[in-house]
Amino acid sequence: MTNGGVTPSRADARRNRALVLQAARSAFEEQGLGVPLGEIARRAGVGAGTVYRHFPSKEALFRATIVDRIELFTDTARDLAHVEDPGGVFFRFLSSVVRLASRNKALCDALEAAGTGRFEPSPGVGQDFDDALEVLLTRAQEEGAVRKDVGIADLRALLVGCLSMEQARSGAGSQDGVQGRMTALMCDALRATPSVTKLPSDARNRNETRCEVCGAAIATARTGRPARYCGGACRQKAHRSRGRARQV
Repeated sequence: MTNGGVTPSRADARRNRALVLQAARSAFEEQGLGVPLGEIARRAGVGAGTVYRHFPSKEALFRATIVDRIELFTDTARDLAHVEDPGGVFFRFLSSVVRLASRNKALCDALEAAGTGRFEPSPGVGQDFDDALEVLLTRAQEEGAVRKDVGIADLRALLVGCLSMEQARSGAGSQDGVQGRMTALMCDALRATPSVTKLPSDARNRNETRCEVCGAAIATARTGRPARYCGGACRQKAHRSRGRARQV
């Protein structure tokens, strides 16, 4: 008994902590570090005092929600350290980290802050991820798949920048962004042998003309008026559509 009230049972405390963590994980994924603690308490259905009872600060709560995600990336990289095809493994792992983390603003914020030395998810967690990633990088370089003048600091900077760009392009405010395009460009920049990967189509390529009927790309005309349709079939469809419109 404390202050005339009943002390919460351990089961209640564990349940409340789980509710706070679940709500925080969802809120941080959506809004990153900017989400207020009051919003997390509201989502969890508990008072602000309950949140502070389990987590003394928002940073402590943030750490608790993302440590397991970063550890999962680290464990995956370690499991891949002895797999054949080091170059292919390296590029697939890097692409998967970007794809998964770009959907999670909490992970983006954590990796960006850790990369600049402003945040450590938990003692050793950030360094463990760097070490595991560096092993994959070194193996790919030894195979000749990745340029040798790239270090782990370069790779982390590229990873953070790519995450930021992919997240911006796939966000609610971007209607024509194509997820994966920036990742493909990053991977090509890292390759030891210059190559050009076919990039995911980007509707924001202003030099590309598209058919007014089906939307297919049209080769740029060298002379005369720019083409409006990809072929005769679409031209006929457009003609019939204009005819029906005049009859209305």
